Amino acid sequence: MFLKHTMTGKMIEVLSLRDLFNPLHDTVIGRYHYGEEAQDPESFDKGELAFCSDEPMPKCWTDPDYSAAPKPVG
Repeated sequence: MFLKHTMTGKMIEVLSLRDLFNPLHDTVIGRYHYGEEAQDPESFDKGELAFCSDEPMPKCWTDPDYSAAPKPVG
């Protein structure tokens, strides 16, 4: 899966989807996706990643208490 690193604007290829989907993990392993050769894997803070459309990641991927949050009324 590709996400955008908001600090640099570059695409990141996420190598560990299990870590991405787990709200208890604050980081994921990925690599920048640019140039002709694959870049070395690095650890990225999930708070600095967004979808390519600049939409933030779902709270269920980043907040361990997302289901305990009060639901909007209406």
